[in-house]
Amino acid sequence: MTKTIPRIGSRRSGRIGSRKNIRRIPKGVIHVQAGFSNTIVTVTDIRGRVVSWSSAGTCGFRGRRRGTPFAAQTAAANAIRTVVDQGMQRAEVMIKGPGLGRDGALRAIRRSGILLSCVRDVTPMPHNGCRPPKRRRV
Repeated sequence: MTKTIPRIGSRRSGRIGSRKNIRRIPKGVIHVQAGFSNTIVTVTDIRGRVVSWSSAGTCGFRGRRRGTPFAAQTAAANAIRTVVDQGMQRAEVMIKGPGLGRDGALRAIRRSGILLSCVRDVTPMPHNGCRPPKRRRV
Protein backbone atom coordinates (compact mmCIF):
# COMPACT_ATOMS: atom_id res chain seq x y z
CA MET A 1 0.00 0.00 0.00
CA THR A 2 1.50 3.30 -1.11
CA LYS A 3 1.34 6.46 0.88
CA THR A 4 -0.19 9.52 -0.85
CA ILE A 5 2.02 12.56 -1.02
CA PRO A 6 0.19 15.83 -0.34
CA ARG A 7 0.39 18.21 -3.29
CA ILE A 8 1.67 21.62 -2.31
CA GLY A 9 0.68 23.55 -5.42
CA SER A 10 -2.68 21.98 -6.13
CA ARG A 11 -5.41 23.85 -7.95
CA ARG A 12 -7.75 23.79 -4.97
CA SER A 13 -5.30 25.60 -2.71
CA GLY A 14 -5.82 28.94 -4.45
CA ARG A 15 -3.71 30.82 -6.92
CA ILE A 16 -1.42 29.06 -9.40
CA GLY A 17 1.86 30.64 -10.42
CA SER A 18 3.78 33.36 -8.72
CA ARG A 19 2.36 36.80 -8.38
CA LYS A 20 4.70 39.69 -9.19
CA ASN A 21 6.85 40.31 -6.14
CA ILE A 22 5.97 43.72 -4.72
CA ARG A 23 8.81 44.98 -2.55
CA ARG A 24 9.16 48.19 -0.59
CA ILE A 25 11.67 50.58 -2.16
CA PRO A 26 12.42 53.62 0.03
CA LYS A 27 15.20 55.02 -2.19
CA GLY A 28 15.94 54.69 -5.89
CA VAL A 29 17.52 56.14 -8.99
CA ILE A 30 15.55 57.72 -11.86
CA HIS A 31 17.32 57.58 -15.23
CA VAL A 32 16.09 59.97 -17.92
CA GLN A 33 17.38 59.33 -21.44
CA ALA A 34 16.36 62.27 -23.61
CA GLY A 35 17.01 61.88 -27.32
CA PHE A 36 15.78 64.11 -30.11
CA SER A 37 13.02 61.69 -31.10
CA ASN A 38 12.05 60.00 -27.79
CA THR A 39 12.43 60.21 -24.01
CA ILE A 40 12.85 57.06 -21.90
CA VAL A 41 12.41 57.19 -18.11
CA THR A 42 13.65 54.19 -16.09
CA VAL A 43 13.27 53.86 -12.31
CA THR A 44 15.70 51.48 -10.55
CA ASP A 45 16.52 50.61 -6.97
CA ILE A 46 19.93 51.40 -5.48
CA ARG A 47 21.49 48.20 -6.88
CA GLY A 48 20.36 49.03 -10.43
CA ARG A 49 17.48 46.56 -10.79
CA VAL A 50 14.70 48.04 -12.94
CA VAL A 51 11.47 48.61 -11.03
CA SER A 52 9.48 50.61 -13.56
CA TRP A 53 10.00 52.25 -16.94
CA SER A 54 8.10 54.28 -19.48
CA SER A 55 8.76 56.17 -22.68
CA ALA A 56 6.98 58.75 -24.76
CA GLY A 57 6.28 56.06 -27.37
CA THR A 58 4.57 53.72 -24.89
CA CYS A 59 2.44 56.63 -23.63
CA GLY A 60 0.82 56.87 -27.05
CA PHE A 61 2.83 59.64 -28.69
CA ARG A 62 3.87 58.98 -32.27
CA GLY A 63 6.14 60.68 -34.79
CA ARG A 64 7.37 64.20 -34.08
CA ARG A 65 5.37 64.49 -30.86
CA ARG A 66 7.51 61.87 -29.10
CA GLY A 67 10.38 64.32 -28.73
CA THR A 68 8.32 67.09 -27.10
CA PRO A 69 8.65 68.16 -23.45
CA PHE A 70 4.99 67.31 -22.81
CA ALA A 71 5.55 63.72 -23.97
CA ALA A 72 8.56 63.46 -21.62
CA GLN A 73 6.47 64.83 -18.76
CA THR A 74 3.78 62.20 -19.38
CA ALA A 75 6.35 59.39 -19.59
CA ALA A 76 8.00 60.45 -16.31
CA ALA A 77 4.65 60.65 -14.54
CA ASN A 78 3.73 57.14 -15.77
CA ALA A 79 7.02 55.62 -14.63
CA ILE A 80 6.92 57.26 -11.21
CA ARG A 81 3.26 56.51 -10.44
CA THR A 82 3.96 52.80 -9.87
CA VAL A 83 7.01 53.36 -7.64
CA VAL A 84 5.27 55.89 -5.43
CA ASP A 85 2.72 53.15 -4.69
CA GLN A 86 5.63 50.88 -3.66
CA GLY A 87 6.79 53.46 -1.12
CA MET A 88 9.60 55.37 -2.81
CA GLN A 89 10.30 58.64 -1.00
CA ARG A 90 13.84 59.66 -2.06
CA ALA A 91 15.58 59.42 -5.40
CA GLU A 92 18.60 60.51 -7.38
CA VAL A 93 18.07 61.68 -10.95
CA MET A 94 20.51 60.89 -13.77
CA ILE A 95 19.79 62.80 -16.99
CA LYS A 96 21.44 61.71 -20.23
CA GLY A 97 21.12 63.13 -23.72
CA PRO A 98 20.59 66.41 -25.56
CA GLY A 99 16.84 66.18 -26.21
CA LEU A 100 13.99 68.53 -25.40
CA GLY A 101 12.52 66.14 -22.84
CA ARG A 102 15.17 66.81 -20.18
CA ASP A 103 13.35 69.71 -18.54
CA GLY A 104 9.86 68.28 -18.95
CA ALA A 105 10.82 64.99 -17.30
CA LEU A 106 12.56 66.76 -14.41
CA ARG A 107 9.51 68.98 -13.91
CA ALA A 108 7.25 65.91 -13.67
CA ILE A 109 9.63 64.21 -11.21
CA ARG A 110 9.66 67.30 -8.97
CA ARG A 111 5.86 67.49 -9.08
CA SER A 112 5.45 63.81 -8.07
CA GLY A 113 6.39 64.47 -4.43
CA ILE A 114 9.61 62.40 -4.37
CA LEU A 115 12.48 64.14 -2.55
CA LEU A 116 15.47 64.49 -4.89
CA SER A 117 18.86 64.01 -3.25
CA CYS A 118 20.81 64.97 -6.38
CA VAL A 119 20.27 65.73 -10.06
CA ARG A 120 23.24 64.68 -12.18
CA ASP A 121 23.92 65.14 -15.90
CA VAL A 122 25.59 61.98 -17.22
CA THR A 123 25.59 62.87 -20.92
CA PRO A 124 28.65 61.21 -22.50
CA MET A 125 31.20 63.74 -23.74
CA PRO A 126 34.08 62.72 -26.01
CA HIS A 127 37.59 63.67 -24.89
CA ASN A 128 38.59 64.56 -28.46
CA GLY A 129 36.74 61.55 -29.90
CA CYS A 130 37.58 59.49 -32.98
CA ARG A 131 40.08 60.41 -35.64
CA PRO A 132 38.42 62.30 -38.52
CA PRO A 133 38.47 60.76 -42.01
CA LYS A 134 41.20 61.68 -44.49
CA ARG A 135 40.54 64.70 -46.68
CA ARG A 136 39.15 64.07 -50.13
CA ARG A 137 41.65 64.25 -52.95
CA VAL A 138 40.70 66.28 -55.99
